[in-house]
Amino acid sequence: KDKVVFHVTTDDPKYWNQSLNNMNQLQKVLGKDNVDIELVVNGFGIGMLKMESVVGNRVDEAVAKGIKVVACEETMRGHKLTKDDMLKSIGYVPGGVIEVIQKQKAGYAYLKP
Repeated sequence: KDKVVFHVTTDDPKYWNQSLNNMNQLQKVLGKDNVDIELVVNGFGIGMLKMESVVGNRVDEAVAKGIKVVACEETMRGHKLTKDDMLKSIGYVPGGVIEVIQKQKAGYAYLKP
């Protein structure tokens, strides 16, 4: 099974849409059951996981298709965000960079648009 971790740290909707398109394409080409995809978000990108995000509906759709989307809790603290501020479909990790390192150690390919 292929394993890919995407890492988004920007709040630019163009990068978000590109990343979400890449994830959808991976699932389409490889088959949903043949690839594990995780999107790790920290830094300025954290705002795009808020309830009112312009890409919120696309994030929810990605999660519904089996893509794991996680927010960095350390970044959330820095931005004074709580889980109540965030999309209900996402998950959380203590540190985004730590999560990326752990995924790479576990054999995940690293992609950052």
